[in-house]
Amino acid sequence: MEPGNQTSMSEFLLLGFSQDSEDQPILFGLFLSMFVVTVLGNLLIILAVSSDSHLHMPMYFFLSNLSFADISFTSTTIPKMLVNIQTQSKSISYAGCITQMYFFMVFGGMDTCLLTVMAYDRFVAICHPLYYPVIMNPHFCVLLVLVSWFISLTYSLIQSLLMLRLSFCTKWVISHFYCELAQVLMLACSDTLINYILLYTVIGILGIVPFTGTLFSYIRIVSSILRIPSADGKYKAFSTCASHLSVVSLFYVTGLGVYVSSDASSWRGMIASVMYTLVTPMLNPFIYSLRNRDIKRALQKVLGRKLCIQ
Repeated sequence: MEPGNQTSMSEFLLLGFSQDSEDQPILFGLFLSMFVVTVLGNLLIILAVSSDSHLHMPMYFFLSNLSFADISFTSTTIPKMLVNIQTQSKSISYAGCITQMYFFMVFGGMDTCLLTVMAYDRFVAICHPLYYPVIMNPHFCVLLVLVSWFISLTYSLIQSLLMLRLSFCTKWVISHFYCELAQVLMLACSDTLINYILLYTVIGILGIVPFTGTLFSYIRIVSSILRIPSADGKYKAFSTCASHLSVVSLFYVTGLGVYVSSDASSWRGMIASVMYTLVTPMLNPFIYSLRNRDIKRALQKVLGRKLCIQ
């Protein structure tokens, strides 16, 4: 097959969830409400951490960065899907598709890196409490976040530049609600070997390595907690990392669901993607606020202050 002319490519078509017009208002209302809850919940976490001096600690510094990444991660896909549902249009421009993929990879990578950094933070806090202030000093914490940004931005930029060299033929239909990288690569009629090599290499680096590091951290954490003689001490130690463990479990389970799905364009694959891109970021603020007294107290102050102003 002769490669198509990439310069003639103007747009892709995103098929989304349903072709039935009767389902569109229900889907629009459902996803809009979930998106609003996600943005507001994570914004409240950022406001609580920034406004309460008691939360100016490494764990909450990383949490506020995670909330920002979650807002951005969700905002790369859901607003466009809502616009397409509302306008009954399924199109996304070629430039818009590449841009969406770029930011999706950036903030997805940031989520992975930050969750790994937060696991390391809990590991140091529980296994080496005396050295915690020395190891997790402000400069080192900022460096960890900057390194996470550098890794995510670099990979996303390289993958996006490699996408620009591809040519596409006549089939420009994506059986998904956003420009999913693997789906777009399947539409190319030029050689995608380098793209796939980079894709699976990074999945290994940003998937397996962080997961292994997180797993190792929690094995050491559990081992340290079990050595604490008192039940009250064990409970306090576990409560400091229970929220993060819940978020990590949710993130990796839903992420695994996306990548092990036999057909990403099937209903099962798209539901797994919704869980990964929308439900997980939506639940993160609730998990942290429900299980953390400091966050609860800070949120009450923020909400109380707003009510007083009104």
